[in-house]
Amino acid sequence: MERKMRRQDKFMPVEECMEMLKDAEYGTLATVGEDGVPYATPINFVYINDALYFHCAKEGHKIDNIKYNDKVCFNVVDSVELMPEKFATKFRSAMVFGKIEIVEDAEEKRMGISAIAEKFSPDYHDEGVKYIDSAFDDIHMLKLTIDRITGKAAR
Repeated sequence: MERKMRRQDKFMPVEECMEMLKDAEYGTLATVGEDGVPYATPINFVYINDALYFHCAKEGHKIDNIKYNDKVCFNVVDSVELMPEKFATKFRSAMVFGKIEIVEDAEEKRMGISAIAEKFSPDYHDEGVKYIDSAFDDIHMLKLTIDRITGKAAR
């Protein structure tokens, strides 16, 4: 269900949300399991080709949930500054809603993991390629196709 943001004075444009996704180092991926219990995982990611890509192990709680229910939510927060004297916090946050899938295509999987390596280890390209080659068959690449993005900021 899409809801209108209650505090329109804190509305952040989609373009600014997308910039956050390009720059942020990690966020929290929320899934729901077969038992109806939510599960949130802090995770690194990369935003490319209008989608979010994550790498992970081939088994575990997150993967079980994704296989059960492909609808997810992903949240990123940055520019956090506590203002104790005002009982407030400055921040920016982006919330992504969409469907997630395990990337089966080897070329897309390599593109995603290579983009993550470039984002987080840009000075270690050759080492990154060797690492990707050695770990390629042991990891999943997940792709979150974005249905909508909302953003909020207190400045």
